[in-house]
Amino acid sequence: MDIKHKDICLEVVKIARSTGQFILNERKSNNLSIDTKGDNDFVTHLDKASEKLIIEQLKNLIPEAGFIAEEATTSIKGEKYNWIIDPIDGTTNFIHGLFPFAISIALQEENETVIGVIYEVGLDECFYSWKNGDAYLNNEVISTTNTPTIKESLIATGFPYSEFSRMEKFTETLNYFMANSHGLRRLGSAATDLAYVACGRFDAFYEYDLKPWDVAAGAFLVTQAGGRVCDFSGFDNYLFGKEIIATNSPTHDDFKAVVKKIMQ
Repeated sequence: MDIKHKDICLEVVKIARSTGQFILNERKSNNLSIDTKGDNDFVTHLDKASEKLIIEQLKNLIPEAGFIAEEATTSIKGEKYNWIIDPIDGTTNFIHGLFPFAISIALQEENETVIGVIYEVGLDECFYSWKNGDAYLNNEVISTTNTPTIKESLIATGFPYSEFSRMEKFTETLNYFMANSHGLRRLGSAATDLAYVACGRFDAFYEYDLKPWDVAAGAFLVTQAGGRVCDFSGFDNYLFGKEIIATNSPTHDDFKAVVKKIMQ
């Protein structure tokens, strides 16, 4: 089965929006059931319920597709197509009633990401793109910034919640960027951070100990919007390599050089 990327993407936008409304409605009407997957790593019954809801609808779009999903409510592997899903990115924010938290859905076709959708529920903002298309926020074309230097950049990052072996080096990067940029922000949702790089709210984002469902859709959006993405070594192993740098194009090489020098 060959698919039309734009048509599928626009259907995924509808799925993400409807799932976001489901999450909000359920959050208001029910007490959260919270389980612990690991140190500071939480899952609610709505993470699992919303993932199942997303998967059932995606199955109708591409029946033969497989799934890589955070809560592992299904583990089907597709030969050509695979969805990468985070039903609630920013679960800790969600538990505490804090935005942002986001739904992140990406489609890979023969290991190439061809669709990315991120729906940030709090502001009702949907970011999306498909292969050979523009990147959009709520029907408006978006792009990364033209900020020329790190010194003029606003930078996003995330704090590790279970892998602390690299904290000393990571703290060095925080010290550097706090002293040599417009500032650092930590929102608590990597998917949202990447979407904000894509639309120009942030100039750069970096973080380690992330999973494919945290970054797949957002990394695709950044590149579609004119930015650049790599791992801390400057290579392309950011999807499964547990580290990512995403920037606008002008600052990319300098930003990468700083992170690489300190973290490695």
